[in-house]
Amino acid sequence: MSELSINPGIEIRDSERELQRFRRRLVLLGIFVLALFGLLFLRFFYLQVVQHGHYSTLAEANRISVLPIAPHRGVIVDRNGVLLAHNYSAYTLEITPSKTGNLEATIDELAGIVEITPRDRRRFRKLLEESKRFESLPIRTRLSDEEIARFAAHRYRFPGVEARARLFRQYPQGEIFSHVVGHIGRINQREIERLEKSGRLANYRGSDYIGKTGLEQSYEEFLHGTTGVEEVEVDSGGRAVRTLSRTPPVSGNNLVLNIDAGLQEVAYNAFGDRRGALVAIDPRTGGVLALVSKPGFDPNLFVDGIDPQSWNELNGSPDKPLLNRAAAGTYPPGSTFKPFMALAALFYGKRPAQQVINDPGYFMFGGHRFRDGRPVPLGAVDMHRSIVVSSDVYYYTLANELGIDPIARFMEKFGFGSRTGIDISGEAAGVLPSTEWKMRRFSRPEQKKWYAGETISVGIGQGYNSYTPLQLASATATLANDGVMYRPHIVNHVEDIRTREKTLIEPEPLRDLALKPEHLKIVKDAMVGVNKEGTSARVFADAPYVAAGKTGTAQVIAIKQGEKYVESRVAERHRDHAWFIAYAPADNPTIALAVIAENSGFGARAAAPVARQVLDYHLLGIRPKQPAETD
Repeated sequence: MSELSINPGIEIRDSERELQRFRRRLVLLGIFVLALFGLLFLRFFYLQVVQHGHYSTLAEANRISVLPIAPHRGVIVDRNGVLLAHNYSAYTLEITPSKTGNLEATIDELAGIVEITPRDRRRFRKLLEESKRFESLPIRTRLSDEEIARFAAHRYRFPGVEARARLFRQYPQGEIFSHVVGHIGRINQREIERLEKSGRLANYRGSDYIGKTGLEQSYEEFLHGTTGVEEVEVDSGGRAVRTLSRTPPVSGNNLVLNIDAGLQEVAYNAFGDRRGALVAIDPRTGGVLALVSKPGFDPNLFVDGIDPQSWNELNGSPDKPLLNRAAAGTYPPGSTFKPFMALAALFYGKRPAQQVINDPGYFMFGGHRFRDGRPVPLGAVDMHRSIVVSSDVYYYTLANELGIDPIARFMEKFGFGSRTGIDISGEAAGVLPSTEWKMRRFSRPEQKKWYAGETISVGIGQGYNSYTPLQLASATATLANDGVMYRPHIVNHVEDIRTREKTLIEPEPLRDLALKPEHLKIVKDAMVGVNKEGTSARVFADAPYVAAGKTGTAQVIAIKQGEKYVESRVAERHRDHAWFIAYAPADNPTIALAVIAENSGFGARAAAPVARQVLDYHLLGIRPKQPAETD
């Protein structure tokens, strides 16, 4: 009986203990669950409330695609509105290599649908080498409507290939303006870094091209415009559903030049098959009326990316069509240097204009005979006659009297040996020799020393003298403008495409040389005499206007002492260059120019006829026939 009373008690005490234990566990579990729900709630609160803006933006970004819209590039026209560079729209077939499996097989298959020439393939490979694989590169440009329709029907077969509408640049004047207008090309990595550094990279999103040379490069900021933005709603597959908003691009500004396209064409054609350059400037403002470098090149070749074969032909040509001879070609000025030497003599008071020297046909100095190229000695020569008939002996002796450093200081005033600051890049500085220049130029002590005999050749525009046609044209314009020098500039004004407001490129006077009027008159009268009775008289014999000028012949290779230069015995590219400088009308100049015809002999024979055609067109509005050559 006592057993029965003890056992139930034990069972009751065990049940209570288990119940209490269970309750404790239940409470702990409840607290744990509540804690988990609390954490979950906090996480939801953080995501839904605290990070609402962030995730809302991400969701919106998945729904909305922001696309850049490239602006229309500004056009370039001459002073009369003739188009020199403009845009047109066409379809391009483009490949993104990273999205394409077998690239060569894809191109081969595409060739069965649209024509892909060997040149297209070469150009594409060149672009592929220069670009990143995720970039879209053109394999064909300017597709016809029929070609677009054929590709659209087979589009599903070509992942990574798209037909896109693009704006293309066109240069209707071709090689005539190649060195003035320049060209655009695809943006490379170096240009991207430069744009990023200048803070302008954002404005080039959506743009594939940038100015590479000429005005296209130097006025890039004006021509490019402002990139627009389009917000497009897309579906889960990335396909556009509708346009939500659009900020249109702002087209680039237009450039209106000082250059007359008709004058440029006349000058370019006047060279015929010769290589050379011409620069014509309005001496009253510095406005460039013509800037010709022949031969030129077709700038349209560079717009889509030039293919290697065409590039090699241009880059490897002995005629150097890519060289802007007008601004970057440097040459000895020959006898066109003599009017400036005469001014230097008057400026320093070293030789009065009426002083007569004897020209026996040579000048002896230090045991060396400096020859005059003419067969008959000139005899008595004063300053006027020295310019009219181009006496070398007169300027040999004058250079010896002046000395190299005074010559250099005076010529520096006219801009010789320094860049003019014209508004296109690539201009060369040339060489204005002096004792200081030679010290800098050479390394060995015996080379650094200036010898008096070297000054003699400088006096006739030979020796170390080396200048651009642009420098010589600017110096001639300064002389024509009575010593007032203006910075040469090609662009007349920039036109805002929206407001039509014109921003004039103001004439910029650089300096007044403060030359005495009586000194200028002596030299100017002599230059008029050159065209009336002197070395270019036959070229200007029937001109209905009065022009001032000076012929020049510049040696390409030195002739040994005692030897005679015979043109027919010299290789064509070693023959003398022909120079001519001029301004007209002589009493009130509106144009000043410099012409060089490479390896063409005497200035009166090759360069002066080019100048005559240019002056006839500018002053009379006619296209004259080539004048008879002079001996």
